[in-house]
Amino acid sequence: MALYGVVADIHGNIEALHAVLDALDGYGVERILCLGDIVGYNADPDECAALVRERRALSIAGNHDLIGTGQLGFERCANNAAYALKRTRKRLAPETAAWLRTLPGRLLVEERIALVHGGVRDVQEYMTTPRHIKRNAQLLREDFPHASLCFFGHSHAQRVYRVEEDGAATDLSGRQRYALSREAVHFVNPGSVDAQRKRERRLAEFVLFDSLDWKLEFLSVPYDAASTEAKAAVFGYRIPPWVDRLSTARRTIARRLGLGASPSP
Repeated sequence: MALYGVVADIHGNIEALHAVLDALDGYGVERILCLGDIVGYNADPDECAALVRERRALSIAGNHDLIGTGQLGFERCANNAAYALKRTRKRLAPETAAWLRTLPGRLLVEERIALVHGGVRDVQEYMTTPRHIKRNAQLLREDFPHASLCFFGHSHAQRVYRVEEDGAATDLSGRQRYALSREAVHFVNPGSVDAQRKRERRLAEFVLFDSLDWKLEFLSVPYDAASTEAKAAVFGYRIPPWVDRLSTARRTIARRLGLGASPSP
């Protein structure tokens, strides 16, 4: 039983990660759970990985961690993600890549809390609707029979879903604090530490979860987004418009010829 700080989708954003860790220290968290995508999109992958390791976070690998270390390909990446991850592969320190390769794809904490990045069995699946949750709840029952809470990331949005007795999923999102029932299955997304892709809310998001009374709280903090963006541009993590257009044209041609799948958003 512990007070956890749950984070996901750091994406090499050291400014946002520092802001979240400072906030978690203020709340007195006992352990950090990291749902993956420590690297990708931004210019400080080594620094973020080192900080996550230093804090002894219980961490799993996200799709950006797998792609950034060559364990997955770029086939399901959007143009901007693929461009940044190619840069990540070139700049990632060998010791960082070696550590990222040791991360498991999933974890079970306290026997009842499952950690996944995307879907329960697909690291690149976006769980964004009750239909997705319903399907993955069945997979959760098969793979982790005793789990009644699943933390997931990947979609960069703070969400809570409850799985009903008939298997249907209900979106409970919209509040800041929740007292979860131990008798029901819940899926929770803590949001993203990195907010550079978001147009309006440039806030680093995370969750506090108390496994003693099964309560959670969604939180967010500001960070120096301008510095993050400036470094990403200077160090080549932002795709130029002409490269984006060319990549889109190539994907379209390949798709029409039946040579490749459409990228995930």
